[in-house]
Amino acid sequence: MTTANFSSLLLRPEELANIESLDYHTMTAIQAQSLPAILEGKDLLAQAKTGSGKTAAFAIGLLHQLEVTTYQVQSLILCPTRELADQVTNEIRRLARSTPNTKIVTLCGGKSMDPQLASLEHQPHIVVGTPGRILKHLDKGSLKLDGLKILVLDEADRMLDMGFYDEIMRVIKIAPQKRQTLLFSATYPHEIKKISNTIQKNPVDVRDESVHDDKKIKQIFYEITPGERTKTLITLLRHYQPESSLVFCNTKQQCQDLASELWQQGFHALALHGDLEQRDRDQVLIQFSNKSCSILIATDVAARGLDIKELHAVINFELSPDPEIHIHRIGRTGRADKDGLAFSFFMASEKFRVEAIEEYKNSPVKIEAAATLKAKDNNKLYPPMVTLCINAGRKDKVRAGDILGALTGNTELTGDQIGKIDIFDKLAYVAVEQAIAKQALELLSEGKIKGRKFKVKRLR
Repeated sequence: MTTANFSSLLLRPEELANIESLDYHTMTAIQAQSLPAILEGKDLLAQAKTGSGKTAAFAIGLLHQLEVTTYQVQSLILCPTRELADQVTNEIRRLARSTPNTKIVTLCGGKSMDPQLASLEHQPHIVVGTPGRILKHLDKGSLKLDGLKILVLDEADRMLDMGFYDEIMRVIKIAPQKRQTLLFSATYPHEIKKISNTIQKNPVDVRDESVHDDKKIKQIFYEITPGERTKTLITLLRHYQPESSLVFCNTKQQCQDLASELWQQGFHALALHGDLEQRDRDQVLIQFSNKSCSILIATDVAARGLDIKELHAVINFELSPDPEIHIHRIGRTGRADKDGLAFSFFMASEKFRVEAIEEYKNSPVKIEAAATLKAKDNNKLYPPMVTLCINAGRKDKVRAGDILGALTGNTELTGDQIGKIDIFDKLAYVAVEQAIAKQALELLSEGKIKGRKFKVKRLR
């Protein structure tokens, strides 16, 4: 497909200038296919994975149609998780710089209702949230959809996987019938077509077929014997020594058990699954994204919405029963012109799943014996960074620059030794190099941030 520039779209000059300032030059495949239809006000049914540029596609569309002087909720975006909702909100804010006074509110569970109620006293233009919390506000009357023009279902397949069908349909029943509905889904099961038929009118059907570039991903399947799965994983990690690995298991319990086993073997591994409390989930995601954790073990549902820029390896501890999900899993590595590794374990009794993947890809896969893996040394793949948690956040007016200044001002530490800084309402996290972790902890614990002392701890 020929690449297209955003300048080919009928956007206002200030919108194009802002898009250019964000280094968005040529449209991704999903943007080029979907934006013309979105801008024309048509319903859209789009298959697009995380990292395809889908958020910018619907954000540009809804911002272009926004009437800033009309103080009503004009666009509602439903997301499966708080993490994805936060990502979507941040992206819309960036793209809304050319539209002054745009009010965007995020409404998700796991947070107190009171601040959300306060933010809704004056109706926002755009609301991003999870189905359950959106419904609570609709039921209380704090959120009104009378002026809704655009409804977006982001990662609709995952919302269905998580059991949100009834909540979604209740929200849609409250929304005005005359509206534009945009439905984005990474996979395309029968249920997605069914829900599209129910809530959309003659949608434009768009597919982003560029799941991943095979040339950028080295994919190998290993046949293993019963009881050898964890041992083979440890040997594989020591053989390839990937800097960051996402390991897929099919159950929450298996994720937790495997993380514990790897931890006992000296690896820094964390589990991500639906039973985690929100704060624990936040901390796991932060540690993996800021390079304080080398191995993340997750279920498909928990991992959806993750957009890790540099993921060196994807490992299927167990094969997915669905070949499409398998392709979606391994498509997380080998991005942005980087080489990726994808490894999958299967027993002889699971060979039919390998064959299903071959049939889906219409090409054979490479199979090797687990005995070909040789541990180079006793390397534990310990991460290069450590995360420090500060008991202060946005509510305390703490900014990233304040934390950086507390660490590098009048000390021997340099900015190069400080990694990613994440700030939440009441907590902040900063990644520091392993070699200076103890010194950084003392500086933050004994010193002051913005003239105040806060509790600081090191995450394991």
